[in-house]
Amino acid sequence: MTDIDLNGLSPEVAAYIRSLEEKNSTLEEKNQKLEEENRAQKDALVRMQSLNEQLVCLRKRMFGRSSEKIEYVDCKQLDFFNEAETYCDAAAPEPGKTVPVTAHARKAKRTKAELTEGLEHQKVLCELPEEEQICAKCGTKMTPIGEKYVRSELIIVPAKISVIDYYVTAYKCVHCEKKEGESYIEQAKAPVPVMKKSMAAASTVAYVMQEKFQKGVPLYRQEEYWKGQGIDLHRNTMANWIIRSSRWFIPLWNVFREELLECDIVNADETRCHVLKEDGRESKQMSEMWVFCSPEKNIALYQYKPSRGGKVASEMLKGFSGYLQTDGYSAYNAVKSVTHVGCWAHARRKWVDCFEDKKPVERSQSEKAFTYVEKIFALEASWKNLPPEERQNRRMAEMKPVMDAYWEFLSSFASEKDSNLQKAQTYSLNQRKRLEAVLLDGRLELTNNIAERTVKPFVMSRKNFLFCDTARGADASALCFSMIETAKRNGLDPFGYLLFLLQELPKLGDEPAREQLERLFPWSDTIPAYCRLT
Repeated sequence: MTDIDLNGLSPEVAAYIRSLEEKNSTLEEKNQKLEEENRAQKDALVRMQSLNEQLVCLRKRMFGRSSEKIEYVDCKQLDFFNEAETYCDAAAPEPGKTVPVTAHARKAKRTKAELTEGLEHQKVLCELPEEEQICAKCGTKMTPIGEKYVRSELIIVPAKISVIDYYVTAYKCVHCEKKEGESYIEQAKAPVPVMKKSMAAASTVAYVMQEKFQKGVPLYRQEEYWKGQGIDLHRNTMANWIIRSSRWFIPLWNVFREELLECDIVNADETRCHVLKEDGRESKQMSEMWVFCSPEKNIALYQYKPSRGGKVASEMLKGFSGYLQTDGYSAYNAVKSVTHVGCWAHARRKWVDCFEDKKPVERSQSEKAFTYVEKIFALEASWKNLPPEERQNRRMAEMKPVMDAYWEFLSSFASEKDSNLQKAQTYSLNQRKRLEAVLLDGRLELTNNIAERTVKPFVMSRKNFLFCDTARGADASALCFSMIETAKRNGLDPFGYLLFLLQELPKLGDEPAREQLERLFPWSDTIPAYCRLT
């Protein structure tokens, strides 16, 4: 409707005004449509930028450097303690990742003596044949006058596969036979097998376990190896060996868990585990391999669960009341009566995801934030040799002011929705209490790297065997990884320790007492010499 009174106007003028109003209305509709299209294009652009950032991150994770090690450069010295606005430029673009790496001196190659240190040496003396020990000038037999060193060679003797046939001797009492007419008979006992009705010896099972879980050799490749030795050993048979034999590790795993819960600090992490055949679940569904360890005791425990929920962590850590350090995954919130500790490496990683072309944009928010975090790491590195009490004091005096400035800076700017900058900013702010928990105890580390290093062997092996066929196989994998990685942390040879356990645990039965298991601990003085690396 028009606001203009057309009464009294000539028909021509009134008609002209009405046409103008119609055109104006049409233009307003077009303008509204253009504004809507413009908003849609802006939203699409934001989504495209977000997807592009994700693509860049994925490419870098797949093909880029995995190490986040960089040398801290005290950028602008200590001026980052000033107000954020004096340093950073909000207009500076936020790109994508990567950090410049300074040149370093190349490590010298080891000498032959260093390479062969600790190995057995066999002397081979090369002599002339008897008929050639004659002087070419006078025909007299020559006499040796000395030896000259020529070279050293590394040799390897391939594994030799053989069969042990066990026989037991029977004994009778001749005296009873003469006196009573009936002999008293007693028979010797054969060693307890690792599996009944199986030809697999403890050494064979230990070898298969080590090849699969430490060296990452899948069973189908081991099958080819055995064929090369003239033995038709199917992969399914080896899988059954692992599942049946790994059950002996359960009591020891449970005791290791008790030992872990007595620690003041526990680190945890988790990674996906694909199980094809599991009751009530589709083959495409992912399960989880959980990892728990501690810097106080050389124990690494793996646990397979189909769930990634907090119930798993709360049940595993039931009774624990110390510091729990994780990467910030919300499932660990279910663990009560603990002090949650965050991971500064994850906070740093979020800012690194904002970089591009191996460097941040100068004077950008991400560069500024990254500088704060790097300062925290630089301070911590300078105190690595200090005792925990002194380290805590230094953290409170020097590191806490840096953290306070970091939080103040993060609260000083707004970031674009769904951008890498926003993700990095939000992660740190949401994790503030847990990231600051490192100030509470000098024994705590800035990062959860100990758990990430523990989960890595499983991740690397997963690249080779890809999945577990059944849940029983996944449970067996968790038990084997637990024994192998715990052995490695205690300076033991994984094969030797697996062999020792598979020989001793069957002797103890299904429910051994803790006292019986303690002599099997990898840090026990009773561990045989063949289990030790040195």
